[in-house]
Amino acid sequence: MLAVISPAKTLDFESPVRIRKHTLPEFATETAALVEVMRRQKAPDLMRLMAISEQLAAQNVARYRTWSDDPTQNARQAVLAFMGDVYAGLDARSLGSRGLNSAQQRLRILSGLYGVLKPLDLIQPYRLEMGTMLETARGKNLYRYWGPLPTAALNAQLELLRSPYLVNLASAEYFRVVDEKRLAGEVVTPVFKDWSSGEYKIVSFFAKRARGMMARFVVEQRPRRPAELRDFASDGYRYDAKRSTAATLVFTRKRV
Repeated sequence: MLAVISPAKTLDFESPVRIRKHTLPEFATETAALVEVMRRQKAPDLMRLMAISEQLAAQNVARYRTWSDDPTQNARQAVLAFMGDVYAGLDARSLGSRGLNSAQQRLRILSGLYGVLKPLDLIQPYRLEMGTMLETARGKNLYRYWGPLPTAALNAQLELLRSPYLVNLASAEYFRVVDEKRLAGEVVTPVFKDWSSGEYKIVSFFAKRARGMMARFVVEQRPRRPAELRDFASDGYRYDAKRSTAATLVFTRKRV
């Protein structure tokens, strides 16, 4: 099975990284063209476009203006650069070489700037969310810009894995770039709910972390069928058959 996750807004390009193995993103030409579009943006433009603070806008103006044409400069592996709740749950730094090799085959990161990333693809610091209404020659937003490319990349990997299943662990904003009608596989979406105020609810912080833990489960356990995902039982979550369907696997927990 192949799993997809979203990137993170928070990045870590400072802490030491011992892993040297890396790959390069598939859509380098498309990324370079987007970088050129972003280089023309000024801080007020980014504040309006991304709904971010003046400080963050200035930071990202500087990032794009100093972008290196050499993809190995000022770069590190995507799965080690992204931070946040999903990546805390995934905890890629503790996977080891065997786990990272498995992640390269079974995990993909959807990205506004890079389209689709393998975990060990080198990335430079950036911020560009998939839902950004950035107008390019291809259309009014990034969904139009990327078009069929992400779906084609996922289909190619599904074929290599000989798998008819894609595990959707990405946010709705990012998964929208995938054309499910053209996807060569059945989409299975795990959902994580916590007991709160007398009912099971999706609590964003916990759900994001759980999606990262499920991504790790896919990487380490290498499930081949959706039924095997039901064995996921990390951090108190258990499969809830009554709340699940064939396409949506619900996991619930009551925190003590």
